[in-house]
Amino acid sequence: MPQETIGIMFDSRMYRGIPAGRTGQESLTNYEQAAASHGLILCFLRLEDIDFNTKTCIAYVKKEDGYVRQKMPLPTVIHNRALQLRRAEQHQVTTLLLQGIQVYNVRNRYRKDHIHDMLRQEPLLREHLPHAVRATPESLTDMMEQYNDLIIKPCSGSIGHGIIRIFKQEGHWKLTRETRASRKGWATFRLTKGQLPSAILRRIFRYAHLIEERIPLIRYEGRPVDLRVSVQRGMDGLWGVTGLFAKAAPTHTFVTNIAQGGKVMTLGEVLGSDVNSYELAQLESRIRLVSLRIAKTLAASLPHLADLGLDLGIARDGQIYFIECNGRDQRYGFRKAGLVEQWRASYHEPMAYGRLLLEQNSRIPRQPQTYRKYPY
Repeated sequence: MPQETIGIMFDSRMYRGIPAGRTGQESLTNYEQAAASHGLILCFLRLEDIDFNTKTCIAYVKKEDGYVRQKMPLPTVIHNRALQLRRAEQHQVTTLLLQGIQVYNVRNRYRKDHIHDMLRQEPLLREHLPHAVRATPESLTDMMEQYNDLIIKPCSGSIGHGIIRIFKQEGHWKLTRETRASRKGWATFRLTKGQLPSAILRRIFRYAHLIEERIPLIRYEGRPVDLRVSVQRGMDGLWGVTGLFAKAAPTHTFVTNIAQGGKVMTLGEVLGSDVNSYELAQLESRIRLVSLRIAKTLAASLPHLADLGLDLGIARDGQIYFIECNGRDQRYGFRKAGLVEQWRASYHEPMAYGRLLLEQNSRIPRQPQTYRKYPY
């Protein structure tokens, strides 16, 4: 197997930390080991360091004495781990694709309402989608008449910021949200006349928000729990589930994000003695099936998709629900849950897919119904 170079595209902040090994939760060691197992040489680059005219870049490459920044030919295959949010950046990535550079996971953030709309087009997924609508004065009133517990979240938000919960308790509507005024960062208020404060109404109507029924999730020590499922393409180009772990919300909020203090563990630890090994295996099989169906559906509309972190919820009646999709999966949750093999595998699969792209030397067509049939 010939050695070839593959690029990993980072944001500037993460890129600057490469020489000192300070790349946040990204493991350079895992990247290097995964690449080496497929005969790949890694270079870490930024979009702003690419010369589109000469097809060269300035990138970090590992040498005997550490990472060295050097000018080199632009790799023909790049795994995108950066967030290109500006229109100019997206145009530059499109230019790379038009020049024959294969960038996978071209975009790492998609609006929640757009993702929800894509998934709703698949009949087999509709039962796994909570009722959700774009926030308008009319839809807010309608949802409050239908449900006693709602989540309002920014369509472009991340790591739990900006999410609001409104719920009816003992005949009164209440609101839970982030606030600097509270020592724990979250607080619950009773709504006057059942109406949201005008400042919040202005924000959710001015900037795109999604109003969603709140699913009665399974709980761990009284705290709501959801799942992070890593779904990736590997050497065969097909979708597979690399692994999953559970996240329990802190006691002071309903948000399970690790960055908000969520507790990470295995699904077996959450369920404990409530299920036996056979029931756990059956549940994981259903989770895997839903996850693969979601990935396949999204890949049919979103080109160059290869690496996803899905947040799924399990309702108390056992039904599985989609919560949201992450295009830049924060894999360190596996390490925190003690799932070291899955943590390493979450780096291995994207590198295996990169090797496949290099060997094919052409874009992989979007696979309409392909996924691996072996368990993770």
